[in-house]
Amino acid sequence: MQSSRLQKNGRFIVLLLFAILLLLPLFLGISLSLSSSQSIAQGNLLPRHLEFSNYIKVFTNTPMASFLLHSLIVSGMVTVGQIVLSIMAAYAFVFLNFRFKKTLFILFLSTMMLPFEAQIIPNFATMRDLNLLNTYASIGLPFLASAFGTFMMKTSFEQVPIELKHLSDIEGLNHWQFATRVVIPYTKVNIITFALYSFLTNWNMYLWPLIATTNNNVRTVQIGLRQLRSQDTASNWGLIMAATIVSVIPTLLIIFLGQKYFKKGLTNGVIK
Repeated sequence: MQSSRLQKNGRFIVLLLFAILLLLPLFLGISLSLSSSQSIAQGNLLPRHLEFSNYIKVFTNTPMASFLLHSLIVSGMVTVGQIVLSIMAAYAFVFLNFRFKKTLFILFLSTMMLPFEAQIIPNFATMRDLNLLNTYASIGLPFLASAFGTFMMKTSFEQVPIELKHLSDIEGLNHWQFATRVVIPYTKVNIITFALYSFLTNWNMYLWPLIATTNNNVRTVQIGLRQLRSQDTASNWGLIMAATIVSVIPTLLIIFLGQKYFKKGLTNGVIK
């Protein structure tokens, strides 16, 4: 009894230490965002006086609001596109019968082995030829098809009992009705999990939005943060850290609100 209690307390202490290590950079960033430039220059990690004006200056002295809006539009567009296309592709691979289905699925998954760096030049040339550079489309179109999303949805759809498909055929449901009334509601947890994962991934994109754009008309928040370090505000670390915290808030909210879906996705073996 006492041994099990000691093991439980030991695990709690270890997890607490890991939590502190993981949250320490966030708390340090918040502390610096509330400090003045003079206090940071003197090496103080904790603010002498709370400088909430840094957060006001983020939206008044920098185009951070526009960057956030651009990131929201791009991330939302790509997330919706990936969900729709992944569901459609996975449904075809699971519930439709056609020649070379397994071979096509293997070829489709093989695209996951291609490093993104190898796709930059072809994607850039395609966007340039289509005259789409410096648009939301140039940032989002190359990522609408997700091999990982298709694999994840296929794994989820395979959990749907085949008897439900037989019953839907008897009831006269077509593929659209079966997908919307049975398959999607049955696997909605995994779909939401992938949606959250997709949004977080696209929100944190930096390299491709930087390459596909040359001005701030559609540039995302990650590029905006980098520009703050090379402009007049480069020495104002309080302002830069405040902008960083603002850019992190949407991802923290998604992780906090969607943690139960991530847990269920891990439990179901979808996210590995």
